Amino acid sequence: MHELKSVINPNCCDLTSFIVMDILERAVELEQQGRDIIHLQIGEPDFDTPECIKKAACRAIMDGRTHYTHSLGLPELREAICAHYNSRYGVSVTPNRVVVTSGTSPALMLAFSMVLGQGDEVLMSDPHYACYPNFVRFAGGVPVCVPVEEREGFQFRPERLSRAVTDRTRGVIVNTPANPAGTMPSREQLEAVCNLGVTVFSDEIYHQLVYEGEEHSALEFTDDCFVFNGFSKAYAMTGWRLGYVIVPEQYLPVIQKMQQNFFICAGSVAQWAGLAALKEAGEDVARMRKVYDTRRKVLIAGLRKLGFGIEVEPTGAFYVLANAKRFTDDSLAFAMDILEKAGVGVTPGIDFGKNAEGYIRFSYANSVENIERALERIGKYLERVTG
Repeated sequence: MHELKSVINPNCCDLTSFIVMDILERAVELEQQGRDIIHLQIGEPDFDTPECIKKAACRAIMDGRTHYTHSLGLPELREAICAHYNSRYGVSVTPNRVVVTSGTSPALMLAFSMVLGQGDEVLMSDPHYACYPNFVRFAGGVPVCVPVEEREGFQFRPERLSRAVTDRTRGVIVNTPANPAGTMPSREQLEAVCNLGVTVFSDEIYHQLVYEGEEHSALEFTDDCFVFNGFSKAYAMTGWRLGYVIVPEQYLPVIQKMQQNFFICAGSVAQWAGLAALKEAGEDVARMRKVYDTRRKVLIAGLRKLGFGIEVEPTGAFYVLANAKRFTDDSLAFAMDILEKAGVGVTPGIDFGKNAEGYIRFSYANSVENIERALERIGKYLERVTG
């Protein structure tokens, strides 16, 4: 008999774990043991999905709208996405450029798989969203990390970014507001990135969750961009798995074939819910944003009082990337110790790149009461470990 040999694609072997999920899974184990854990590690809204969205989904089910849709998504939903980008950013997008996907992650995978060849480079900030390098590696590309500094809000310095471009560079990822820092590039900074001469992959999933200033879309400055967005964050719809990508027109025939073959279409009921989100949930988003802003202020003030450094205050998303170097040079060990000894889940900076070592990401997608309890627990923990 022939012995079967396991062969694993090396692109899969190069994937790194998503450390925040390791923290979450350990937190759940502790909860199953009876421990009370306060979760400040996960980037998931704690709000329920707005009522108008849930009602739209129920109507879709009762009306039998449970079959495949057009591979690019419901025409009504794609038109609403275009109307949203026109009214919010003053840009003109045609529905044929919108591909609705089962969350934003499949959209990232489609775009990188289509654009990147083996060894092609994609620039990204360090720190960055933890999964970006893995999307690039899985498509055969090479992630190239460009360090960004705390004093500059962890945003690209255009001249440093320009120096990182090589003849293998196929694109640059921008995330605004950013995960993990919660900061945004200025209009001038984003425009400079878009004028770099390479394709821009703009992750705009945290748009509408901005508390100071104004967010901008890459589409305001270039058509040579893939714009990723979705419903998970602003509309508290993480479990609905609904996102989309706006693509340059020349890529549409290929990405549509990929969508047809690999995903067929996004879930029909979720798409009808998404349509209601865009048309009816504006007041709900404003209400949630106001609550997030209150939490943001409480968390920033509390962390500073405990001795964490926050040089540039975050103004978007629901994260604070705080400097913990006075306490540790090993963010993973520090985060695990806080979880085990203080009962608070936080995310180590190393999850987001080497340049974030010594930092801790705190999420304020939790109640003010829980944030205050978590700060009290961390304060007592620091008293014990620092003597």
